[in-house]
Amino acid sequence: MLQQTKEKYIGSLFSTFEEQLNHQHPLYILSHQIKWSIFESAFKIHYSGQKGAPSKPIRRMVGLLILKHLRNISDESIVEQWQENAYYQYLCGEEVFSQKRPCSSTELVEFRKRIGPEGIELIFKESIRINGKDGEEKEAIVDTTVQEKNITYPTDAKLHEKIIEKCHKIAGEENIELRQSYKRTLKKLELDRRHRTNPKNVKKAKKADRKIKTIAGRLVRELKRKLEPNNKRNQDLEIYSKVLSQKRQDNNKIYSLHETNVQCISKGKQHKKFEFGNKVSIMSTKESGVIIGAISYEKNVYDSHTLDQAIEQQQRLTEIQLEEIYADRGYRGVKEVRGTKITIPGNKTTDTVKEKIKLRKGFRRRASIEPIIGHLKSDYRLSRNYYKGIVGDQINVLLAAAAWNFKRMVNKWRNSPLIDFFIQLYYSLLSWTKAISISKKIAIS
Repeated sequence: MLQQTKEKYIGSLFSTFEEQLNHQHPLYILSHQIKWSIFESAFKIHYSGQKGAPSKPIRRMVGLLILKHLRNISDESIVEQWQENAYYQYLCGEEVFSQKRPCSSTELVEFRKRIGPEGIELIFKESIRINGKDGEEKEAIVDTTVQEKNITYPTDAKLHEKIIEKCHKIAGEENIELRQSYKRTLKKLELDRRHRTNPKNVKKAKKADRKIKTIAGRLVRELKRKLEPNNKRNQDLEIYSKVLSQKRQDNNKIYSLHETNVQCISKGKQHKKFEFGNKVSIMSTKESGVIIGAISYEKNVYDSHTLDQAIEQQQRLTEIQLEEIYADRGYRGVKEVRGTKITIPGNKTTDTVKEKIKLRKGFRRRASIEPIIGHLKSDYRLSRNYYKGIVGDQINVLLAAAAWNFKRMVNKWRNSPLIDFFIQLYYSLLSWTKAISISKKIAIS
């Protein structure tokens, strides 16, 4: 027993970090399949060699973004788990096991802002390349869904209460003395609004709601009078005024004070009539299910109007001209976009049996996009978007799609029986070339 322990200790003492890992682990294989030099050359323009403190390695930051969505965890969690997981560290380019934190969670936020949607799209492009020929099919399927924002369900009463809180905060920060704070009045109104579903309290609750809206309007107008014209707070007060003046049937309503671009989208779901976020389009290959297009839209556009941007992104990333795209009846009104035929149920009548069978198979296969969207929401952080603003909407959907493509190959490598043989062959050849180079150096010396 002592001898075995001694041999194990000596073996680990003279072995490298790479040799201690399982070379058949999917994350180990993934680290060798990704072309990290692409990110190094593309993102180096965002850094300066003369100014500021030394930055974190680009490979580490890109690896952390991939792992975050691959494992469906937050910025804080991925930073903590990185310290405990050797395969996470190897994927991020570490040569020895580190017990230090790779970075702070806020540095991930700043890195996403620095590279922007264009940099995240480069990660998505690399995830398509990893899938090889599976991502080069000439037929695809497409569908849209809603990426919900991280906001509470909006009601007028909630927004009016938040406006009052924000106004009190602005007054405190700008040293403005309000004519009246209404704090005692608001406490009484909160009591009146309780049990509003009870028929006896409906009128009292509605009257309290109107009073709270009146107080919010008074505070906003008072701050507008007392703030200087060039103060940045005036932009917030304009938003508050718009919220107070908007009606039920108005267009372009504001549903959140901190996310003013949120749209109210109805997809006809029985269990969820309205969703608050933004519309996204997902395009995948017809047979293999590789996501080749993921794009976010600022407005709630009609489904068929999303195809032009979706196909343009797909052609830019894959450099492949699709022959046919299968879509549902929500895309009615288009037959061809950018040289790609759009096939929709009921759009085309055929006479030959062969064409009818082909169409039936295509429409059945079109339904496979639905579970892909379901997995993106449940497993890859598409169900609730925690990133801020329109840029955050674009970044979240691209990272979710990239994680899906990476996870698809991770599952393949985990379940493939031939992968062990090829891995052993690869590393035997690698050790053989290293031995030859060492022998040549010795002979030269």
